[in-house]
Amino acid sequence: MIIRSKRTIFINSFGNCFLYIPLASLSNAAAPFSIMLTFWRLLALPSHRLGCDMLLHQNQTPSLLSKTTLYNNAHKMILRFRSKKGMVRVLVDPAQQFTEALSEAAAKSEIPGGEIYVNNAPGEKGKHFSEFSGKLVADLDLKNGDILFLHYEEQITPSEPKIAAQSVNGSVAIDASEIASIIVPSSGKQELPIDQQLNKEEGMISRPKLYMCRHGEKGMCEYCSPLPPWNRDYLDEHGIKHKSFHAHVKELNEQQNTKNNGLSYIAPLKEPDYTIDLNCGGGHAPYPKGICSKCQPAPITLQQQKFRMVDHLEYADHTILNLFIDTWRQSGVQRYGVLYGRYEAYEKVPLGIKAVVEAIYEPPQASELDGVTLLPWEDEELVDKVALGLGLYKVGVVFTDLTDAKKGDGSVLCKRHKDSFFLSCIEAIMAARNQVKYPNVTRWAASQEYSSKFVTCVITGGLEGEIEPRAYQVSASAEALVKADDISASTHPNMIHIKETSGTRYVPDVFYSKINEYGLEVKENAKPAFPVDFLLVTLLDSFPLNPQPMFMLKFPIEARDFLGELQNMRAVHTQLQLGQGDASKLRDFHFLVYVAKMDILSGDEIDLLLRCVREGKTEDYVALVESGGWMTLLTILDHSV
Repeated sequence: MIIRSKRTIFINSFGNCFLYIPLASLSNAAAPFSIMLTFWRLLALPSHRLGCDMLLHQNQTPSLLSKTTLYNNAHKMILRFRSKKGMVRVLVDPAQQFTEALSEAAAKSEIPGGEIYVNNAPGEKGKHFSEFSGKLVADLDLKNGDILFLHYEEQITPSEPKIAAQSVNGSVAIDASEIASIIVPSSGKQELPIDQQLNKEEGMISRPKLYMCRHGEKGMCEYCSPLPPWNRDYLDEHGIKHKSFHAHVKELNEQQNTKNNGLSYIAPLKEPDYTIDLNCGGGHAPYPKGICSKCQPAPITLQQQKFRMVDHLEYADHTILNLFIDTWRQSGVQRYGVLYGRYEAYEKVPLGIKAVVEAIYEPPQASELDGVTLLPWEDEELVDKVALGLGLYKVGVVFTDLTDAKKGDGSVLCKRHKDSFFLSCIEAIMAARNQVKYPNVTRWAASQEYSSKFVTCVITGGLEGEIEPRAYQVSASAEALVKADDISASTHPNMIHIKETSGTRYVPDVFYSKINEYGLEVKENAKPAFPVDFLLVTLLDSFPLNPQPMFMLKFPIEARDFLGELQNMRAVHTQLQLGQGDASKLRDFHFLVYVAKMDILSGDEIDLLLRCVREGKTEDYVALVESGGWMTLLTILDHSV
């Protein structure tokens, strides 16, 4: 098409060539034919590509111009920039500086000041911002709708951990070495050392070279390549029912934070929430006066949890458990205790965790033949401080459920088995409440907390009449049901009752998934009650072959006055007569707690006492016995005994 004007003639574009043609060249009859012959491709262009990029000026000779000389608004295009802040769109002119487009994208993304890198592929750092200085958009061969990825570096604060993504085998793996320790702003808690350690490990399961391998010693094939820590075939082969928590997290990261996500990161863990939103912004009155699909929880489908937060429970020495069971042996009443210990790596499960119990503290309680009533525990905070000074913390609770078989051989009745129950409904709800009280701090959840490592152990009778410990946890769904106040105990110990909707409590539809007699997975309505087993997670338990316990455990145990075991000055004096004049006589958890309760030693002297037991240094012991508070304690003991 030729558009004539007083001074200029515009001719539509075709390709990347643009010509100035003087009006004089159109004055003779051959000119239109010459132009049409020269621009024969013009007729083949679709209508939406017609523009006005070719200018014909009077008194000028034909000349070929640069493709960036005479673009107008019809040739602007949109570039998309993706960063950790999300994606923004920038309208650019091919003739403008590329750094201007980058600056506009950074401003829209609210990227803080710092080093910015650009690349056209996700997961890679790319080129620095300054390398594009002086380059036009058209020089980079960009097309309308192209996506560019912005990577920037910012200073990490304790409350905002840095998440680094690297492409590994087609997926994005989280580089744990670049992630700072997570501090939960609301509670001030920090990830446990075992979690920080396992976050840095890949946990790949190595396999030896097999006869089917056809490569050299340094080669690798499908028969000998390492397996991921969540490999189901490996777990089944080694009798591992549940994969470990960190294996579960790495599997979720492998599935969710893929290469296609670019630099955006999705937290793999999210705690289930079965409560109704009482502050819904849907424009209606708060529940129960109003409700909508946005504020009400979705229907719940319960199934057995496929991973566990703790894989193994280990008592540092069999004496710890024997002393606890002695109460039942002497009186026939049941007993309840709090497990103090630490978490360590468990090598028999890929990326596994074990809870190592060093002491059982027995809080105030009223023991009975068929149960225990817990009384107010006024010095719980003091006991926790003593344990923390020794590098220990609460890892769970333990209680007995023993009944003599009346055979005269010390055997007990087996009351917990597959045809009755393993953990009763009351005990399961108690376990869920304890786990809610002691949450697990993790960097892999948006809320910085997910489930719990708190263990529930029951001492009961085995199938052969022996006394054996059994360790359990409840699932994250059980914790959410307790938080929402949706469940309660029932008259059947193996069934949990679902409460009715009332007041501000809204109970959604609840189902549970099970395998029927034909081997098919089916859903059953959980109301009014469902089996406790769908909330349980079983743990392994054992004693070490070569025990090296932290404590001697010779001091009388607390809250056993009804058995004649008294904690008093005479017991302290007897404890200090043990050993060979060294710090070994101080290695008793119950003794240390009682000394702290006496309020004779100062705070610094208590810290010195605990450090002496924890580290076993001779210089600490010498400093302790020479301190004023310790000498005062010895003087009081001499005048009291």
